[in-house]
Amino acid sequence: MGRSLGLAAYLTLSARLLWLARWIFRRRLKTGKEDGDRIGERFGRSGTERPPGRLVWFHAASIGEVVSLLELVRQLGERRQDLSFLMTTGTLTSAEILKSRMPARAIHQFVPYDVLPAVSGFLDHWRPDLGIWTESELWPTLICETHRRNIPLLYINARMSSGSFRRWLWLPAFAGSILNRFAQALVQDEETAARLKKLGLEPQRMRVLGSLKRGSAELPCDERARRRFEEAAAGRGLWLAASTHDGEEELIAAAQRELLRRAAELLCVIVPRHPERGPQIAEQLRGLGHKVSLRSVGGLPQPDDQFYIADTLGELGLWYRVATVSFLGGSLVEAGGHNPTEPALLASAILHGPHVTNFATEFNEMTEAGASMRIETPVELARAVEYALLPDHNARLTEAAARVTEGGKQVTGQVASVILGHLPPESA
Repeated sequence: MGRSLGLAAYLTLSARLLWLARWIFRRRLKTGKEDGDRIGERFGRSGTERPPGRLVWFHAASIGEVVSLLELVRQLGERRQDLSFLMTTGTLTSAEILKSRMPARAIHQFVPYDVLPAVSGFLDHWRPDLGIWTESELWPTLICETHRRNIPLLYINARMSSGSFRRWLWLPAFAGSILNRFAQALVQDEETAARLKKLGLEPQRMRVLGSLKRGSAELPCDERARRRFEEAAAGRGLWLAASTHDGEEELIAAAQRELLRRAAELLCVIVPRHPERGPQIAEQLRGLGHKVSLRSVGGLPQPDDQFYIADTLGELGLWYRVATVSFLGGSLVEAGGHNPTEPALLASAILHGPHVTNFATEFNEMTEAGASMRIETPVELARAVEYALLPDHNARLTEAAARVTEGGKQVTGQVASVILGHLPPESA
């Protein structure tokens, strides 16, 4: 494992910057990005006891990464009854999602700040038997200190965007020294494998398996909430704009206006990626002359509504079930797009814009299979919605998407087998 003066300097500083982590926490708390009741977790102190026996620790950055792990953790729990699981994340939204979807024998904690006192407290308390990092978030102190304690580390569902790659290229020795602390890296695609190799990850540590997100379980749904919504929207056609970002709602509104000229009863459900934007979106649409209801204030769609803003967390499974057509947001602006496997698993036809770098492999497979439609303008979006709402066209799109996602289930099983191979066998 090569030495890096940059990494050595970072680790030396991390032992002395607890004061800076406290300052960062206070600033984030003021802006609503931290949970004041769980401050201890961010500094390596937990009020939750470590479960007895083998503990597998998963770290994921945020919602998308967490959701991709749920089916994997469920399968591991079924295959090994002696395992417990610790899941760490850094965002409030990921913690909220896990409240209702936590797998059996799993605990959630906020990841400690990447300063040595917090990291040491975390590892002293939890003493994991295996550490597993997901996708792209790499904290040097946490990785290096875990490795120093002889806790095996795996890097799964590894993905590196072009932007992250360019940043790491400024410090290739730093990156290589971190990456080679992982016993094995299970990589999403050949492009990521090439980037990690250029950053110094030894090729024998890498294996290209594909994306865990293709093997995700179906998103959950509250059936009572589904029935209430379907009763309120009975007799109306509808389409979904899922996980939208700032700058997209105006384009979606333009598409909906075009559609309403030919189908006056059509309802558009908008699920913003950041639910706190719901009231702002509603105000924006009303300013354009539209009738809008807002889910967060208890509203259901009214007969004359043209938009329904579903500004709540954890309900995408409901919306993909009620909408036969879904536009995936974050793709008309440069946000990288969102996971097409989720609507595919629930038979909702997939539309998307050009900016899908976060899921480039999945969208390429969907496009090649005729399982999705790419649009770039509001006029194209309106035409695609109109096309995909027709039963015959809708069936072709959703059946093709189902064939693409079928292969993803194998990836989850393969990753589970690799993980179990890095653990001692179950005691008799």
